[in-house]
Amino acid sequence: MKRGLFITVEGGEGVGKTTHMETLSKVFGAAGKKVCLTREPGGSPVAESIRKILLSHDNNISCDGMAELLLMFAARADHLESVISPALEVGDWVVCDRFTDATYAYQGGGRGLDPQKILTLEHLVQGELQPDWTLLLDAPVETGLARVNKRGDPDRFELEERAFFERVRKTYLERAKMFPKRIRVVDATGCIEEVSKAVVEFANSLVRTSNGR
Repeated sequence: MKRGLFITVEGGEGVGKTTHMETLSKVFGAAGKKVCLTREPGGSPVAESIRKILLSHDNNISCDGMAELLLMFAARADHLESVISPALEVGDWVVCDRFTDATYAYQGGGRGLDPQKILTLEHLVQGELQPDWTLLLDAPVETGLARVNKRGDPDRFELEERAFFERVRKTYLERAKMFPKRIRVVDATGCIEEVSKAVVEFANSLVRTSNGR
């Protein structure tokens, strides 16, 4: 059986990842692909438990940058073993809300951790596995944070200062330049309809490629 396609959706806060993941799923489903929608941190029972720790803004639950990094990869290890790898093996198309690019952006760029330490953990946990394609939804930090503030009840990351998110965005864009064949950047500044059009074009291009056209 042909291995499924592994697609990740990345971006800072308030860029519309959840909305546009649903768009991807609809396009892929209409093309006859079985889609597995998942997220990080999370996606499996163990990883979802770790997610609660990582995103909690309870003052009694806190961890430093290295502990945060290790928890991210602990969640990822279980997520890969329990969800992502089995789905890919049976030919499903996996669409994941954030993956290791987010770790480089948030823990590397945002927290200032050594990228080489992230790379070591990446190799240990993932081996050779990488996303086939990554959709990076990009918008200025002030635009994303304005959208987040309208939602209310921010998580621990959403409470960070603007400078943190500027570093996150900078790192994401740097990785897009490092991996131009994998990462497709879409301007997420406009309205949902405008961004959705670009996302649909991206999704259709993957379907055409998979069908050999």
